[in-house]
Amino acid sequence: MTPEELASYCLAKPGAWADQPWEGDRVAKVHDKIFAFLGGDAVGVKAAVDREAADEWLLRYPGDASVMPYIGRSGWNTLRIGAGIPDDEIRDAVDTSYALVVGKLPKKHRPDGWDG
Repeated sequence: MTPEELASYCLAKPGAWADQPWEGDRVAKVHDKIFAFLGGDAVGVKAAVDREAADEWLLRYPGDASVMPYIGRSGWNTLRIGAGIPDDEIRDAVDTSYALVVGKLPKKHRPDGWDG
């Protein structure tokens, strides 16, 4: 999967939109919350509700998954794309991140078409 294909996948989610909150950093948001950090060769995702559960990625893919700086304690991981993690698992991780973020939004801010 290329970075462009991943970005397209993220932005195809209901209510998703692209933003660049910091110079040079691209993210995918739903309402006003980030659900994916789109890097050149990686994606940052909310991998689980807490750090302990998100550590499963680190155990399965020690060379391709890492704890995100600053927000990693909250279950965010960086996953390398085009490396050892299969594309379908990257897509599943984006789906999980999206669902976790949308699930925390007030109902009035959840996008139409989300079936969480």
